[in-house]
Amino acid sequence: MPLRAKIMNPAMAGQATRSFAATTDIKELPGDAPDDVLFDSQGGVRSILLNRPKKLNSLDASMIRKIAPRLKEWSRSDMANVVVIKGEGRAFCAGGDVASLAKQNKTGAEGQQASKDYFALEYKLDHLIATYKKPYVAFIDGITMGGGVGLSMHAPFRIATENTVFAMPETNIGLFPDVGASFFLPRLGGGLGTYLALTSDQLKGVDVFYAGVATHYLHSSSLPDLEARLAELQFKDYDDLPTRLQVINSTIEEFCTGLPHDKPIASGCVGGDIRKAIDFVFQAAHDINEMFEALDEIRHDISPKSPIVEWISKTKKTILSRSPTSLKVTIRQLQQGISWSIADTFRKEHRIASKFMEHPDFVEGVSALLIDKPKRTPTWSPGSLEEVSDADVAAFFNNPTSFELLNKDAGSTEQDYTAYPHAHFTLPTDLAVEVHWRNGMKQEEIMQKLVREYKGKQGVKEKVADILQRRLNSKGFNENYEAIWEWL
Repeated sequence: MPLRAKIMNPAMAGQATRSFAATTDIKELPGDAPDDVLFDSQGGVRSILLNRPKKLNSLDASMIRKIAPRLKEWSRSDMANVVVIKGEGRAFCAGGDVASLAKQNKTGAEGQQASKDYFALEYKLDHLIATYKKPYVAFIDGITMGGGVGLSMHAPFRIATENTVFAMPETNIGLFPDVGASFFLPRLGGGLGTYLALTSDQLKGVDVFYAGVATHYLHSSSLPDLEARLAELQFKDYDDLPTRLQVINSTIEEFCTGLPHDKPIASGCVGGDIRKAIDFVFQAAHDINEMFEALDEIRHDISPKSPIVEWISKTKKTILSRSPTSLKVTIRQLQQGISWSIADTFRKEHRIASKFMEHPDFVEGVSALLIDKPKRTPTWSPGSLEEVSDADVAAFFNNPTSFELLNKDAGSTEQDYTAYPHAHFTLPTDLAVEVHWRNGMKQEEIMQKLVREYKGKQGVKEKVADILQRRLNSKGFNENYEAIWEWL
């Protein structure tokens, strides 16, 4: 039977909801909802079920205060081999409960502090997942945005299905891509992370896998059987974490039954011509003006009938509708985040989030798009990019906060890193292919080598073929009639 939280006196809850930023532990509070998260055990699997389907499993403090102690408990148990997290209904987790935060902020400084404390709780949990001692598998079967990304992206295994919808929609509500986005978005490669951050564009189904957000792609009907199989796994006492993860990876691969033929990698924004344009526009640009200039350059060089023309117009319009403050803060965040460690990421993001809780754009964006009926267009303050000064942006990064991560006793390995230690479970990146190319390998040799290295992993051939197609430019033939290629 699922383990359910106890209901205690709600009147006591308000007295104990302050100043979590400075604490190094997370505990349930009286008044937390009883069934918003359900826990279960099956063999060696310990499962977490996010259980607010009517709210699309939006993450609130009550849920966090249940999940973190349970992870701590399982980290010490020899019987717990694998942790699986999943969502009830059509969403894994559609994000944090930002409507509640915006309502709190309207009450003034005390409400803003409560919202800052929420982000402290959330980031502590996300960091715990990123450094957890046990294998952790996220079934991102459904809507996965914002806070849901934090619960899954830092795990060694993220399983997408035909139902998965991934997005980071924060700039649309006057916020910034958080929950560790400073770390994972720049590391997606090329300009994809910046594009997703500024436009909130959605990745759906297999594109979540091709982008490197998910490590595996399965049909949703396979998830119950996979979970049952994971529950049967047995490890030796001396098996270290990498050994256990390798066994789990092989087990998941057994359930991969093929990629959808009607959704090739080049049909979305993660491959093909649109991805080539995304990299050209968003990879090296320092600000919005440079991005728009690059978009105009592409428009000038292509046929007016090209489908990319429509994408260019849509991209420009979308970016201009976002909070100017959010856009400028996000650009600097991603430029710096590529060098941050995983621990620094959450400390620095808490500074930024705390400042946004004091900024009018967050309340305005959430109110206009999520609270007010009917929805309306937000009125940003300032209303243009030109009005947001460098000093305004710097204030988000220099904002002093009191924030400590959870300690080792909470289940963390206390490992800090600047690259995900389990990145090899995702598909090859552009950089991995480029390294082989610059070492003198031919296209066929690169394909064969990576297919062998990944032991025939589903999607490797498709991903490597797309990278080679996008990044190699024909320069004609040499005197021996051999093709000459240039890496773009």
